Order: sequence, then C-alpha cells, then structure tokens
Amino acid sequence: MQYKIGIDLGGTKIEGIVLDENFRECFRKRIASEREKGYEHILNNIKLLYDELCTHTNGHQHTFGIGTPGAISAKSGLMKNSNTTCLNGRPFHTDLEKKLGRKIAIENDANCFAMAESLLGMGKGKDMTFGVIMGTGCGGGLVYKGNLISGLQKIAGEWGHATINPKNGPTCYCGKKGCIETYISGHGVENLYEAYTGTRRPFAEVISLYRNGDNKASDIVNQFFEHFGIAISNLINTLDPDIIVVGGGLSNIDELYTIGVEQVRKYVFNDSLETPIVKNMLGDSAGVLGAALIGI
Repeated sequence: MQYKIGIDLGGTKIEGIVLDENFRECFRKRIASEREKGYEHILNNIKLLYDELCTHTNGHQHTFGIGTPGAISAKSGLMKNSNTTCLNGRPFHTDLEKKLGRKIAIENDANCFAMAESLLGMGKGKDMTFGVIMGTGCGGGLVYKGNLISGLQKIAGEWGHATINPKNGPTCYCGKKGCIETYISGHGVENLYEAYTGTRRPFAEVISLYRNGDNKASDIVNQFFEHFGIAISNLINTLDPDIIVVGGGLSNIDELYTIGVEQVRKYVFNDSLETPIVKNMLGDSAGVLGAALIGI
C-alpha cells in the first residue's frame, strides 16, 4: 500500500492530510502557520506537521505534495507571487526538501484545487477540467485526463491576469491594467465600489446592498457579472473544457450560476453554451486533497 500525504500552506493555517490508496481519508490536522514569525518558523511548522502525518501511514511508503500561495519560478527556483510575503524570493522548495530529507511536489493552491475537483469532485469522469478560484484574488488550474497542465513557465491557468481592459482598466498589483482579477475578485469589486461611491464596503455587503435594490451597488454588481461572462467566455473560447468548476469565497454567490452564466452565454463564440459552469463540491478541503494528489 502507498499512502498519499498532502499539506496545504495557507496564509493563517497549515493543513495536512493522509489518504490511502483508494483516496480515503486516514488522518487530518490543521495548525496555525504563524507566518508573522518568519520564513524559518514556517519551514519548522511544516516539518512538525509532516512528521506527525507520517505516523499515520503505518510504516508504508507514501507520496508527498504541498500546495502553496504563489509559485516557484522556473527561472530562478525561488518563490514568487505569494501573499505570505516572507516566502517570496526564497528557495522554499529546496529548503523544504533539505529539511524533510525527501523530494516534494509543489504546486500553487489553484492547481491543487483543480486537481482535487477533477479527480474527486465535480470534474470526476471529465477529460478536461478547468478550476477557477474567485476569492480575494483570481486564480485557476487546468487538468487533462488526470494530469495537471502547468505549462512551460508554470503559469498555465493564471487566467486572473489576462487583461480585458489594458489601457483604461484598474491597476493590478502585477503592474498591468485591467486584469480580470481587478474586476471579478472580492478585492477588485471592493476597489471598484469605493471608486464609484467614495465609500469602501466588504464584498459581502456590496452583494447584500445589490440584493436589496441599492442602485449604486446594482451598477457595480451588474458590471461584475458582465465581466465574469467576458472572462469565462474567453476561457471557453481558448480551451473549450468539459467543465468549469468555481471555487473560492465568491463561488457561494448563487447569482453567479444564473445571471453570470447568462453573461457567459452572451459572449461565448458559439451558437449555444454547452459548458457546465458549476460550484465546487469539495469546499475548503480541495486544497489539501489536491496537494496529496500531486505528490511524488
């Protein structure tokens, strides 16, 4: 028997899981990342959790994968684009392998989400699954016939940084203007609402105001749905996946699957919209499950 160990490194927590060869959960544990204590402390916390996970494999061999915010640069081998900023510019992959004394597969959290939903969730049985993350930011991952497609530069699936208004759109943290993320992420909608009204409100409050008929909130949220339609239709026009699975906090917006999907139908390059656009099945578990599934 070969077990699968996965660790999901989040901003505030580190979650680990042990799966058996049939993907059944054997053990799960979550600890605080304590990222404010720095890089070495995070490495040590991962090792402590990993060592405990290993005690639940009954002495059998296991694979190991870890999901992280950000990605490992193919050029430098250093971590980039992580919201746990103490990881950026550091040889996280190399240092963690040295600390644990073994090879490790590392993918960003969106890729882990896509892998989990493809093999165990809403994409099960489909050849091509695209997993969309819509939360504070926007990310994504592509899985084809059970294999994660990360691309030559490890940026496949980074649909949130495709630009839909490069001249006049909002400035993105990546340095470009009009990225998808600036229009349909939680942070992006909050920024747009503030620019429009002069008042900043949490995304959930903007949605609540929209549902209660507030005109200004309605203007912003209707733009949100239209930009969702443009972004997803571009994705379908390029890849034509068998299913698109939506994750992240914004996946809980019911109107995304009615009004939002109608906007996709409006913009897709076809005489009908055949692509299922669905809410995720695995919820918060997708990240750690995906980490276990990408393990080596």
